[in-house]
Amino acid sequence: MYTDIRYLKEMGLNKSQIARNLGISRPTLNKYYDMDTDEYNNRLERMQKRSKKPDKYHNEILAWLIEYPDLSGAQIYDWLEEKYKELNFSEGTLRNYVKTMRGEHNIQKRTSARQYESIIDPPMGKQVQVDLGQKWVFKEDGTRVLLYVICFVLSNSRFKYCQWQDRPFNTTDIIRIHENAFEYYGGMPEEIVYDQDSLILTSENHGDLIFTHRFAGYIQKRKFRVHMCRKADPESKGRIENVIGFIKNNFAHNRIFHNLDKWNEETLAWMDRRGNGKLHGTTKRIPAEVFMEERRYLRPVIEKILTNSIDISITYRVKKDNTVAIGGNRYSVPMGTYKGPYTTVRVRKINNEYIIILHLENDEELARHKIPSGKGQLLKNSNHTRDRTKNIAALTEEIVSMFPDRLAVSTFLEDIRADKPRYIRDQLLVVKEAIKGHGPSTINKALDFCTKNRLYSAMDFKDAIVHYAKEQQYQAPQKESFKVIPVSLDSLERIKTRPQVRDIKEYADIFKKE
Repeated sequence: MYTDIRYLKEMGLNKSQIARNLGISRPTLNKYYDMDTDEYNNRLERMQKRSKKPDKYHNEILAWLIEYPDLSGAQIYDWLEEKYKELNFSEGTLRNYVKTMRGEHNIQKRTSARQYESIIDPPMGKQVQVDLGQKWVFKEDGTRVLLYVICFVLSNSRFKYCQWQDRPFNTTDIIRIHENAFEYYGGMPEEIVYDQDSLILTSENHGDLIFTHRFAGYIQKRKFRVHMCRKADPESKGRIENVIGFIKNNFAHNRIFHNLDKWNEETLAWMDRRGNGKLHGTTKRIPAEVFMEERRYLRPVIEKILTNSIDISITYRVKKDNTVAIGGNRYSVPMGTYKGPYTTVRVRKINNEYIIILHLENDEELARHKIPSGKGQLLKNSNHTRDRTKNIAALTEEIVSMFPDRLAVSTFLEDIRADKPRYIRDQLLVVKEAIKGHGPSTINKALDFCTKNRLYSAMDFKDAIVHYAKEQQYQAPQKESFKVIPVSLDSLERIKTRPQVRDIKEYADIFKKE
């Protein structure tokens, strides 16, 4: 560019002509127009040595680009913002940084362009556009799952709402998610724009729209106007087309899928942060800020219409504490459900009112909970909680019955409980195991030793048991046992046998030779 500026300047072109020929702005042209070669080289050298703010994330960005070459600068910025919360540089700075990295490491990006015709924005509260999409995403174990998404966007403010599920939509799902969207918006528009979808529309019938029976009843209840797009007419719903592409390629692309509820929670957080919280490229306004004004023009929705659908989710993992995390809350399952780190259950939601947790293999119902209004709550059924006090009392009584001196051991165990109330169960089990196989004398000596020395610990009691058991073993050694063989006729003959007696001279001759 610098060389071209000098060449066109020498040819006698003015600044306006040079800017038009090179496609650059006047401020950029002014920066280089009077710059000599030495000054330009010095500037390049300073730029190469200068550190850049995104440098601290260089390795992380490079790893992402190598693994996902088609990542956009906007998506990388969103990932960094999601991970580190605040960044000290703009999205434009990162785009330039990523562009430079692609050139240095020869990482090419495949791009495709799609053209739309601009149309005038309808008035506030007038229209919302709706469309469906689907996206293959990767799970933690490397396998893929196909997710389905339905998106809404208010045509004036560009304020968006999206919801996913892991199975194809049916008409009941469409109605249920419409109600969720109206609840999210705090009202409903006069008109809704749809694509031709068999879940909504049966036939156009030359302009007379014939809806599916269930959706036609929904329209009668909500009384909104329907605008159905013609086939191959993307201009009519260009806003929602952009939203579908945005959420698939910016939010969902290369994101790891854990479970459906977490995915939808991340979607809402992404919309707050990016989809609705970022300056819109066309309107140059932030949708969330414009929506605060448009919200006043929406028609009020007084009561939510409930459907009778059962939303079947994919499997969820059971935590060590026998709970399942769903939608920001924890729901209990019976004690013993957790069998290891890969214990999973199946979950159903009924009318967004109840959570049903089922056995993965036989669909046996393990738990049923009412969905709370807030987040971060623990929902626990009474039959899922063991009566710890009762169990400890029963265990204590069992151990007391094993001691010769019941009164003394009762006092000793109460002292242990007072000293270590949080670990009383573990302490009792150690005491129970320690006395197995030992006699009353050893047990009484150990108990008396711990009581006198105020050692209110099961481990000290166990050590005392071992000590007195060894002491008793040394004091009373076992007598050698002899096997008595009854006398028989053969043994009598052997008893009568006399050994041969050598003469002493034979031994004397042997010693002399030695």
